[in-house]
Amino acid sequence: MVRAAAQTGRRVVRRAPGILNRFQHPAQVIVVGFATVVLLGTGLLASPIATESGQAAGLLTALFTSTSAVCVTGLVVVDTGTHWSAFGEWVIAGLIQVGGLGIMTLATLFTILVAGRLGLRARIFAQAETKTLSMADVRHVVRKVVVFSLVCEAAAAVVLTGRFLLGHGEPFGRAVYLGVFHAVSAFNNAGFALWPDNLMRFVADPWICLTIAAAVIVGGLGFPVVFELLRAWRRPGRWSVLTRVTVGVTLILLVGGTLVFLATEWDNPRTLGALDDQAKVLAAFFTAVMPRTAGFNSLDLAGMYPTSWLATDLLMFIGGGSAGTAGGIKVTTFGLLAFVIWAELRGEREVIVGHRSLPQSTQRQAISISLISVALVAVSTYALLALTPHSLDQVLFEAVSAFGTVGLSTGVTADIAPAGQVLLVLLMFIGRTGPLTLGSALALKDRTRRFQLPEERVIVG
Repeated sequence: MVRAAAQTGRRVVRRAPGILNRFQHPAQVIVVGFATVVLLGTGLLASPIATESGQAAGLLTALFTSTSAVCVTGLVVVDTGTHWSAFGEWVIAGLIQVGGLGIMTLATLFTILVAGRLGLRARIFAQAETKTLSMADVRHVVRKVVVFSLVCEAAAAVVLTGRFLLGHGEPFGRAVYLGVFHAVSAFNNAGFALWPDNLMRFVADPWICLTIAAAVIVGGLGFPVVFELLRAWRRPGRWSVLTRVTVGVTLILLVGGTLVFLATEWDNPRTLGALDDQAKVLAAFFTAVMPRTAGFNSLDLAGMYPTSWLATDLLMFIGGGSAGTAGGIKVTTFGLLAFVIWAELRGEREVIVGHRSLPQSTQRQAISISLISVALVAVSTYALLALTPHSLDQVLFEAVSAFGTVGLSTGVTADIAPAGQVLLVLLMFIGRTGPLTLGSALALKDRTRRFQLPEERVIVG
């Protein structure tokens, strides 16, 4: 090899094997980063000082809670406000913040602050996490993401603190604590609450419900969409396809979900039936927002009709916007698939969205994400049915909620067998990192086919 190198005039450099060389693909680093934070959070929550009783929590309980927080889900097997101490609750809030911003976003920020420069590999990693469209603006985007997140959380915390202080008689210190915790949980679409009934006690309080709903919507739109709306909110004609699809589908789902819950639960004495008309509209809107994927609830989900569970399943599966804190297959994926179907029904060769042609690679990615997600939910639901005595609609609700990183539950999460809870942990992790991200992280290298085979048409349908 030395002789061959000397003859060609090239210098041969051997890289020492190590952890950094094992994970060359950005998706691999993202998955490993999230897994590392989950394990770190598990260790902190498993310590005796993390619980109110002073006794160490079980390993599965700590792992489940840590995964739910890092993956900004909100599913719990113990009551957050009574089981965990103040230290444990701050650990959960910190894990939510890290999971919401993204491991690579924080790592890129630290690189900028310490080194004052951003290397090519760090730019690639940050681009994969923030889903920016240009590597040149990664540094600027990361700064904007962090600052914007903190500003939104601070604004929500101020409103919530004032309401808890003035409207519900909480002491100042407690009001600040509740305001900050729930602002972080809401903006990052986590759904963790510090009351046993989540937010049911505030079902008719517009200050609490609308503030949390607004934080959930803004955090779930996705940072690229939010930044573009801030720049050109008066000029919708100049919006990108991403922003048009995200905003359009989001409005349709919010309005449609609100109307569905109003029509379905209007006379249900366990949900909307006991409220006045104004509170019914507020509660229905709040319930339509949360499957985006926040996980807060102001109504008793266990008391809902099965038809409302099915509607919630669909909303949870779709989720929120890309490059945001929401989960699911994303509203952009759902919207693009609708355009693909419309083009196929019209017999058009190209898929047109907003006077732009949709690349075939994007179409394949949307189809792949959707089918992989359906398969994961179906297999997980089957496994949970075999492991638990609960009904199909309850088990399906839990599986979709975990995969969509939502956190809504019909109240059976704590009753699921340990094997089923481990399965939910895996679903939450996969739902946060993304099916295609996880698949590419496990791939050793990209494969390029250097030949093209003859086509053959196959009968479909």
